[in-house]
Amino acid sequence: MQVNTMKNPEALGKAAGQAAAALIQETIRRKGGANIILATGTSQFETLKELVKADIEWGKVNMFHLDEYIGLSDSHPASFRKYLQERFLSKVPPLRNAFLVNGETDPAAECRRLGELISHHPIDVALVGIGENGHLAFNDPPADFGTKQPYLVVDLDAACRRQQLNEGWFPTIGDVPIQAISMSVYQIMLSKHIICSVPGERKAEAVRNSLEQEVSNLYPASVLQRHADCRLYLDEASAGKLRAKV
Repeated sequence: MQVNTMKNPEALGKAAGQAAAALIQETIRRKGGANIILATGTSQFETLKELVKADIEWGKVNMFHLDEYIGLSDSHPASFRKYLQERFLSKVPPLRNAFLVNGETDPAAECRRLGELISHHPIDVALVGIGENGHLAFNDPPADFGTKQPYLVVDLDAACRRQQLNEGWFPTIGDVPIQAISMSVYQIMLSKHIICSVPGERKAEAVRNSLEQEVSNLYPASVLQRHADCRLYLDEASAGKLRAKV
C-alpha cells in the first residue's frame, strides 16, 4: 500500500482526485474505455471536486458505486444516488453507463442485478473511503471476507449509524436505516487500482487499525494491505495516530 499524507483535506482531495483522473485517462487510452467505482460520504467531497475538473472522456466510462440504504428514497438528503447525481453526474458529460444501487426495490433482486452487471465490467479504478468503525463500503466489522457475491445485504452497526447521524445526514439515530445494499469486500479487492481518501481526525483510529493491525475482518479496511495497487491519501489529522509518520 502506498500511503500519502497531505496537510489538509483540500490538499488530500486534490492529490487523490488527480491520481484517480490520471488512472482513468490512462485506462481509456489503453483500452478505449474504463470501469470505475465511486464512493460517497463527506470523505469524498474534495476528491470528487477534483475529479470533475479533469479532462476525461466520460462517455467512455461505466460507473458503479459502493452502497445505498435500503428503503431510502433517492430524494432523501442521505441518499447516495442523490449524492452522486448532485456532486458528480450533474457536473460531467453523460457517462456511458451509471449503474446506481436502488435501495427501494427488492434487495436480493437488486444484488443479483448489480452482480450480473459488474461481472461484465471488470473494475479499473475504485475510489473508496474508510469509515470511523473501519468499514469498507458498508461492510461493518466483523465484515464478511469470505463471500464472493459482488453485492450483498448488510446490517449497519451502531457505530456506523452514529457516524451517519453525526455527519448530519439524518435528524435522529432512529431515522438512520438499519440495513443497506453494499458492494462486498471481495468485489472491491478485484479492482485493478484503488484510491482511498480518508480525511479528518475522527478517522485516525480507523486509519491506525487499517494500517498497523494484522488483516482482520474486525478491521475491514485492513484488507487493503493485501491489494497490489492501493493508494491511501491521508491528511495530518487522519494520520495523527500512526506510530510511524508517513
